[in-house]
Amino acid sequence: MVMADTRIVEIKNLTKRFEDNLVLENINESVRRGENLVVFGRSGSGKSVLLKCIIGLMVPDNGEIFINGQNVLKLPLKELNNVRKNIGFLFQGAALYDSMTIRENLSFPLKRHFTHLTPAQTEEKVRATLDLVSLEEAINKMPSELSGGMKKRIGLARSIITDPELMLYDEPTTGLDPITSKEISELILNLQKKLNMTSIAVTHDLMCAEIIADRAIFLKDAKVAYEGDIKELIKSTDPFLRNFFSNEIIKV
Repeated sequence: MVMADTRIVEIKNLTKRFEDNLVLENINESVRRGENLVVFGRSGSGKSVLLKCIIGLMVPDNGEIFINGQNVLKLPLKELNNVRKNIGFLFQGAALYDSMTIRENLSFPLKRHFTHLTPAQTEEKVRATLDLVSLEEAINKMPSELSGGMKKRIGLARSIITDPELMLYDEPTTGLDPITSKEISELILNLQKKLNMTSIAVTHDLMCAEIIADRAIFLKDAKVAYEGDIKELIKSTDPFLRNFFSNEIIKV
């Protein structure tokens, strides 16, 4: 359940441009603890840029980003890294290390951020997290041995292994068939409920959005042009939204 008036993310007057290309302009948005926000928009509308600014992979030209009340744009690197420990990021391609086994892929963030863990504790955490995504049997495999859906599950496992309170998803179901896409979306929702996480997800997958979203926003012309319940946006009579959703098949 979303807790009222408890904001984990606050974005104020966020602006980002690349030379003459204005990508984000005066974005003001907040995400409440426990809420799942979906971000829509055409390709190049700044969706992924927004996520990268939140996690500090990109620096905006103007504005402020607060996570749990801390302005992450003004934090020294050491303090920023402490904030990042509580943020999981699932990239489009799962971003697994091809030269590492699944055990090594999941152990990597633990060894980096939780140096106090013993090898036995690390192994226990890796196995428990793999169990959450129903892939404990893949622990000794290489990424090249996994299907696209399995890679997404492992990428998700690695993203949540540090017990983040905030998850950022960049097209979590891209490249997957509809059945696998639904499975991953339902897994995302179940894990967030089980682990009490908050999320911001960029996606073009309407089925995914319907499953996971508490609320959706639509970026257009560098601004938040639409905001509301996902079903309300899909059923909107607005010409732009009707055109955007017209080629999608979704059960509303």
